[in-house]
Amino acid sequence: LPGLPAPPFRQEFVERGEPGNPGSNGLPGFPGPRGNTTSCDKGLSGPPGRQGLPGLPGYAEQSKGQPGQRGYPGQPGTPGFPGPKGESGIMGFPGTSGPRRDSSSDGFFQGDDGAPGFPGNPGEFGRSGGKGGRGNDGAPGDNGFPGSPGFSEVKGNPGEGGRPGITGERGPTGNTGRPGSPGGVGRTRSIGYTLVKHSQSAQVPMCPQGMAKLWDGYSLLFVEGQEKAHNQDLGTPGSCLPRFSTIPFLYCSPNEICFYASRNDKSYWLSTTAPIPMMPVAEQQIQPYISRCSVCEAPSLGVAVHSQDMTIPTCPPGWRSLWIGYSFLMHTAAGAEGGGQSLSSPGSCLEDFRATPFIECNGAKGSCHFFANEYSFWLTTVEPSQEFVYSPAQETLKGGQERSRVSRCQVCSKLL
Repeated sequence: LPGLPAPPFRQEFVERGEPGNPGSNGLPGFPGPRGNTTSCDKGLSGPPGRQGLPGLPGYAEQSKGQPGQRGYPGQPGTPGFPGPKGESGIMGFPGTSGPRRDSSSDGFFQGDDGAPGFPGNPGEFGRSGGKGGRGNDGAPGDNGFPGSPGFSEVKGNPGEGGRPGITGERGPTGNTGRPGSPGGVGRTRSIGYTLVKHSQSAQVPMCPQGMAKLWDGYSLLFVEGQEKAHNQDLGTPGSCLPRFSTIPFLYCSPNEICFYASRNDKSYWLSTTAPIPMMPVAEQQIQPYISRCSVCEAPSLGVAVHSQDMTIPTCPPGWRSLWIGYSFLMHTAAGAEGGGQSLSSPGSCLEDFRATPFIECNGAKGSCHFFANEYSFWLTTVEPSQEFVYSPAQETLKGGQERSRVSRCQVCSKLL
């Protein structure tokens, strides 16, 4: 323990002595009370401990047993004794044949067959005999009595052929039968007649029933060159060109020089129901506006019948209808040039009515358009009471009223 402090001395009376020798180490003090761990500072980390010794090897949960020894092969079994042979069965008696029904056409039936005899015992083998001579032909036997009818469940054996019956006398001639109904319209052999059908659409039309299509193309109405027009009858094959062009022709001068698309020539084609464009169309945009057509092989010439009223006319007796339409008369375009249709031609009966039935194509520019100087002319309706009126009343028709004043027509073909 440390020593008690020395009593204080007055400095003025005592002088400082020499320092004494160091004392011996005192005994260790009593342990102090346990400090508060929540407020104590963390002590310094101690030095790392020494590495532990490796542990002993662990035991497996189950030890794998050693494989067993292979067993010895079994001895083969001894074969069984054969069973005793069965005795042969007794041969049954053959059954009797059922009655047979003859199926020949002469009506005679064959009688019942007799019951077959029992089989005899086999004889001993003898020597082969020589070839015998041909025996005499036996006399034909008499016809047997007709047998009883057979049962429907059992099919009888075929009967023997009966004798041919005697030919009867020829009967009286029968009465003449009723006349047959008229046949439908069919293909006839080619006799050189043609018929042209225009669809007034972008679809190729079908030929009337019984007529074969020769070719299809585009509906040419007329052309204009050197300010002169040349018209095409829509009822003839010349109005159906296989290929389309805004200018399908060239012109040649007397000095043997030809020119193509070098001046403002035009072509006019039947149009379709496509909406009228605001500006001229060119190249692929032209196709939806050009009507298609078909040239058909016809058994007879077609003729157009016009009613001059709103009723559809009937075909003459012995003629059939091919199509109905509106009476198309003529047309004009640039330079007051144009043409018309023969009212007997099928081309004067168009299936669809419209105020602008054709379109103009400019050869030099290669474009097509509906221009304001294109006019179409149609047969009108005429009331019987107005046939000889001097001055017909003037009318302006628009907004769908046009059809009420356009004559109806029908194309007919003679029945062969």
